[in-house]
Amino acid sequence: MSAPTERDARRHAHQASRRVAVSLASLVAIAAVLVAAGSAGAGSLVFDLLGRAVELRLHYLVSLAVLGLALLSFFASFERRKPQAREIVTVATLSALAVAGRAAFFFVPQFKPVCAIVAISGVAFGGQTGFLVGAIAGFVSNFLFGQGPYTPWQMTGFGVVGLCFGVLFAPGRLPRSRGALCAFGALATFLLYGGTVNMGSVLYSGMPLTFETFFAMCVTAIPFDAVHAAASAFFLFVLADPMLAKLDRLKAKYGLGS
Repeated sequence: MSAPTERDARRHAHQASRRVAVSLASLVAIAAVLVAAGSAGAGSLVFDLLGRAVELRLHYLVSLAVLGLALLSFFASFERRKPQAREIVTVATLSALAVAGRAAFFFVPQFKPVCAIVAISGVAFGGQTGFLVGAIAGFVSNFLFGQGPYTPWQMTGFGVVGLCFGVLFAPGRLPRSRGALCAFGALATFLLYGGTVNMGSVLYSGMPLTFETFFAMCVTAIPFDAVHAAASAFFLFVLADPMLAKLDRLKAKYGLGS
């Protein structure tokens, strides 16, 4: 197989940047819908179903629908570029590793390596792959830990961590040093994953979507988010260098790109 030319590499980088931009736009749409829902108040639709009153919280349903569309946009853009079988196997293997890591540390609340593995996936293969690994890991691991209304928010939280690492640590940007990876891993876990899950907790608990309730939820979750952030820094310190070295060799051998 002939080596890719510089022109091919530039075209591939441009296409990858465009896919990430579209996916980021989807996530921005989530934020806009949630802000609009909070401004409009927690509307609801009440109707009778088989003699029982049923209440549908409209702001929760709308935000959940937009969240699902954002997740689907990543999967659809991944499929549109017709990935090779070896690339799909790589995504599946990294996702399985994240699921196994979460299951292996089930006895230590919040001390999980998922965000660290997702971050490494994003650094090695780009933001889109990082998002996919995080979203798949969140969904599949909840077959062990229990599915619920929090699952899409966890999927998005893990995915956003992988996406941001793919963008921040792309070639020519931040150095892939152990210190930088650990520092950004802790911050991304605490702010991005924690903030996403906390927003979901406010919505599916039925509380009004205001700054005060979101802030109170974040303050309540600080001990849990801090442990999770420390776990990400620890696992990145231990795993980042050996895993990235192996994944770089895999990319060079099989021509996998970001």
